[in-house]
Amino acid sequence: MIETVEAPNSGYRYMPGVFQYSCGVGALPGFALERVRFSKVVPLKEGFAKVAEIIKAAGRPLTAFAACELRSPAPFTEQGFIDFNEIYIKTLEEWGIMKDRVNPIARSNVCPKIDPPSEPGFHAFSFTTVAPNAPASFVIAGSGEAAEGMGDYRDNTVRLGDISPSGMLEKAKYVLGEMERRMSAFSGDWSQTTGAQLYTVRDVYALLESELGRRGVFRNGLTWHFNRPPVIDLEYEMDCRRVHVERVVEV
Repeated sequence: MIETVEAPNSGYRYMPGVFQYSCGVGALPGFALERVRFSKVVPLKEGFAKVAEIIKAAGRPLTAFAACELRSPAPFTEQGFIDFNEIYIKTLEEWGIMKDRVNPIARSNVCPKIDPPSEPGFHAFSFTTVAPNAPASFVIAGSGEAAEGMGDYRDNTVRLGDISPSGMLEKAKYVLGEMERRMSAFSGDWSQTTGAQLYTVRDVYALLESELGRRGVFRNGLTWHFNRPPVIDLEYEMDCRRVHVERVVEV
């Protein structure tokens, strides 16, 4: 059984990951995860302010913030990604969510090829609400085809630089396996998901049925974003969720 940790005053538990994000979050009994998507990308600083406003309006503490989906202009270098994350976590520290470099927030951060934002910002976020007798809910953080927390990405990337059909298949198998591993921490699997998202600009049509279909990813369809993962040379990323309340906020 994969260890999960309850985040203080949050309404959720998380699967530990790396300093910039956790591997996923699951609502505690008596709580439910709710997802809010913005009608367009909101720059990071303004986005955090809107997130705080929405959470407070729901009568919840800022520590109920559980997951976010970010958009960035283009893939980062490895150092650039580190620099961005140091800026991002400052707000989490100010909100009392992140202490001693332990980050409970699940996250994806991807880069639209078409009409990218001019700066990093929020696409969506999830937080916990009080919900007695609610069904289980979880949000799994995005993962590309590289093992995290093992040093740099390049030395831990599946088939680095290989975008051939066999290369993309192996990348997809790794990411799908990681999604399944993370879901298992919350007693979840593809049969329970309410949403699954794929981020790639490569041709993966040949493996959609053979890999994703075979595993049950298409239970409620698949949202394919024509986006790149956040670090240069990564080509395939996914995230998934079991969330029963979702809404769109006009900005």
